[in-house]
Amino acid sequence: MTIHCIAVDDEPVALEMIAAYIAKTRFLKLVGKCASAVTALNFLNEHPEVQLVFLDIRMADLNGLEFAGMIDQGDNRRSVRIVFTTAFDQYALDGHKLAALDYLLKPFSFADFTRAANRAREYFTLLEQDHERQYLHVYANYQQVRIDTAQIRYVESMADYIKIYLEDQPKPLKTLMTLKVAEQKLPASHFVRLHRSFIVAIDKVTAVSKTSVQVGRVAIPVSEPYREAFGNFMKSWRQPGS
Repeated sequence: MTIHCIAVDDEPVALEMIAAYIAKTRFLKLVGKCASAVTALNFLNEHPEVQLVFLDIRMADLNGLEFAGMIDQGDNRRSVRIVFTTAFDQYALDGHKLAALDYLLKPFSFADFTRAANRAREYFTLLEQDHERQYLHVYANYQQVRIDTAQIRYVESMADYIKIYLEDQPKPLKTLMTLKVAEQKLPASHFVRLHRSFIVAIDKVTAVSKTSVQVGRVAIPVSEPYREAFGNFMKSWRQPGS
């Protein structure tokens, strides 16, 4: 496996160091070096083969967190994953909320870089293996976890993390991720967001009313901003035999 990646950092020394580390890692291929997030955005649009971004956070004009949020919003960029590189550890929580693969605190060694690169390789290997099925990959319990989306009943937002409720699992899986990121990762043909705090698996809905949907014994409320999504859901949803 070869992972196509770019390095983004406004410090020339740091940028060259990351590029050198990439060159020393046999399964990574450096596609480009960018001295700003704005340049990196344009580069991604021109190079759809890029899969992984080693990204500094504190940069002028557009910082790394803003950059990560922007590329997460584009359908064609959902396959791009990020490893944050920064000298400021206070950004670690924000990095995990944006579903970064890893977070490297400067100054980091080649050994630290290698651990992050190996985590990326594990992620993309699983992604290749899952080509025929749809899975959600999250970081939970200090490890990468692969979830069969067919087993997801609904997802609930709890401020800085989400709870993923699964079939035949008494307790939900907790992971540090925003509901917005989860919504982007889940297939829109099988999931619908009906509330600022909930995403529901369409085929797990057992009953509906004007203000809520039923998933098993749980009633999921429908909020006003998602009325249009609820209307589209109602058009396609039918009770068996109707």
